[in-house]
Amino acid sequence: MLIAIAWRNIWRNKLRSLVVILAVMLGLFGTLFMIALSYGMVEQKIADSVNNEISHIQLHNPDFLQDNSLRYSIRNADSILTTASGISGVKGISSRIKTAAMASTANTGTGVIVNGIEPSLEMQVTNIHRFLVDGNYFEKESRTPQILISFKLATKLKAKLGSRIVLTVQNTDGELVYGLFRVTGIYKTTNAMFDEPNVFVIKQDLAELTGFGLKDATEIAVLMDKTEETDRAVMELGKIAPGLSILPWNILEPTLKMMASMMDQFSYFLLGIILAAMAFGIVNTMLMSILERTRELGMLMSVGMNKKKIFYMIMLETIFLALVGTAAGVAISAVTISATSRHGINFAKWAEGFESLGYSSLVYPTIYQSFYVGLAIMVIITAILASLYPARKALRLNPAEAVRHEA
Repeated sequence: MLIAIAWRNIWRNKLRSLVVILAVMLGLFGTLFMIALSYGMVEQKIADSVNNEISHIQLHNPDFLQDNSLRYSIRNADSILTTASGISGVKGISSRIKTAAMASTANTGTGVIVNGIEPSLEMQVTNIHRFLVDGNYFEKESRTPQILISFKLATKLKAKLGSRIVLTVQNTDGELVYGLFRVTGIYKTTNAMFDEPNVFVIKQDLAELTGFGLKDATEIAVLMDKTEETDRAVMELGKIAPGLSILPWNILEPTLKMMASMMDQFSYFLLGIILAAMAFGIVNTMLMSILERTRELGMLMSVGMNKKKIFYMIMLETIFLALVGTAAGVAISAVTISATSRHGINFAKWAEGFESLGYSSLVYPTIYQSFYVGLAIMVIITAILASLYPARKALRLNPAEAVRHEA
């Protein structure tokens, strides 16, 4: 019965209650949508980094991580690829020859990272082939060794499709060698910082230029079906290649894991600020309600309603106001987030700025279901805390004086 009375009481002044509910609803809607947008950006950054750049796991000679020299290679990498591809959950695996070089055209030159790849295997672990803006992904034969460069690097080198680029690299003996390559493809991902230095050539061409073993590699990349399977795969790879350094994506790029962790903390911190503001609004509303109902509360006390029930009634009214506003805010947020997550929000106007920081300008808002559970708990706690002062104010009323009070 106390619950029914409290529910009716909040609708006695509909305009005031609706204003509070609307304020809570809009505050939560704006906060939740901004959090979903931020989560979407972080998740997309992680997904793009894994699928376009580093994969889920990388294997190296331990010394290669300290000195990126071709001398520190993975011997018989092909046999590791064959065995590791049988691990459950492995979506793709590829070996690479990775080395620093100087790329030069007739106009200028710059430092680059050369990735010697096997195109058919590389397509299983990275999506670079899907980001071509011109040319092809090593699909046509050429007398001159082929090279795939980014749109940003092509602009910097003043190169285009068909241009010749000279790569100056160190061979396995540490001597400088020169190779002529022809641009057969230009790509552009969502990460300009990755695009500029990275070029791709066929592994055999780079091996012949540097004297590197065709069955060896400096890096093996592994892509999993699910990110959650990464740790298990790392353990199994450790048994297959015990002498190698085997690193998961969150160790290779610790900033990605840090971003996800910081996003969780930021979300709850922002939500806490909004709920604190909501609490002050509800406290003010409840104090006004008590002031208007002073005579009524005095009569209830006079006829024998104990203070405990008065306290619970005020608390329930406060909680109902908060919960109704929260439910409305969550409902609108869920519908909006669901609708925008299907097609994404395109910030094309600021695409260059987004890409310079390594983010896609097309953002898919997302939010975890568990976050709504945390929100519900926080709202109930906030409502209870917000009800304490108005409830205590009501309990301090003197029944005799309250009954004589003129509203």
